[in-house]
Amino acid sequence: MLNVAYIGNGKSANRYHLPFILQLPDQFHVKTIYSPSGRMRWQPIDGVHYTTDLNDIYGDDSIDLVVVTTPSRYHYTTAKDVLEHGKNVLVEKPFTETSAQARELFALAHERGLFIQCYQNRRFDSDWLTVQKVIESGVLGDLFEVESNYDYYRPYVPDQATSFSRIDSFLYGHGCHTLDQILSYFGCPDRTHYDVRQLLGPGRMNDYFDIDMYYGRVKVRVASSYFRVQARPSFVVYGQRGVFTKAAMDRQEVDLKHFYMPDHDDFGLDQPEDYGTLAYYDDDDQYHEEKVPTVKGDYSRVYAGIYATLTQGADKGVRDEETIQQIEMLETGIKQCE
Repeated sequence: MLNVAYIGNGKSANRYHLPFILQLPDQFHVKTIYSPSGRMRWQPIDGVHYTTDLNDIYGDDSIDLVVVTTPSRYHYTTAKDVLEHGKNVLVEKPFTETSAQARELFALAHERGLFIQCYQNRRFDSDWLTVQKVIESGVLGDLFEVESNYDYYRPYVPDQATSFSRIDSFLYGHGCHTLDQILSYFGCPDRTHYDVRQLLGPGRMNDYFDIDMYYGRVKVRVASSYFRVQARPSFVVYGQRGVFTKAAMDRQEVDLKHFYMPDHDDFGLDQPEDYGTLAYYDDDDQYHEEKVPTVKGDYSRVYAGIYATLTQGADKGVRDEETIQQIEMLETGIKQCE
């Protein structure tokens, strides 16, 4: 069993990490959670040591893994500090602000024989897993186009931001989800076109992006906006013989926001009305239209993979070069707002 400590005790730790690592009690024990203020806005976990002293983590030789869930602007400095104290580290996304910082952290970890990885839980979103299943079934024929959308109607978010910040941009905050999904499956694109905007005007928050990634004749479009009263489908996949449309996004986050946790058997599960629609022509040119049951999403698979890496020497679930490529794309895209 691996002992784990968290640096950060906010929404990230309590909504996107702790509910899932606690599903793996035979692999992990959450020992210590640090926050500088010591304020407890979330329900404390029995048996966990809560502290305002980082030495309770750095000075504890039994800690096998430190998870960084600080605000994004502190990811690089905190992760570097963890490595310099001889600890393995998992870092929330966006991993760093620059690709140079990412390379530095990977080099430092390699030099010291330590583990470092970005927490890419969205690889295990139910809608994305279902898209992969449909693509790999071959029923769509040759793949032509994939649309990935991550929309909100939250105008108050960019409206309250009166100045531009790269690390707090919509591209960095949400592109780190969707770009990673595409890079993990399709790899590095042959070429990329960026449309990254500040809809409220120059000098304001980046609140929109539309990125086209080309893989031979396949085009993958990744788009997000804070101003979509009606969200676009989460995914649309076009092939030579058919199309798959998944309107509803993964439900894990929805359930978490309602404090409905992964210990329920139906956590994160779609209802039949949320299933995606597959329409295609078969080899006899007969038209079919059917619902596709959604593959179950499960963010705890990130931690299961980390356990396999640290205890069995398995390859890292998120390769260093994938993280660097993603940060390079974020850096390139956000320049349109600077």
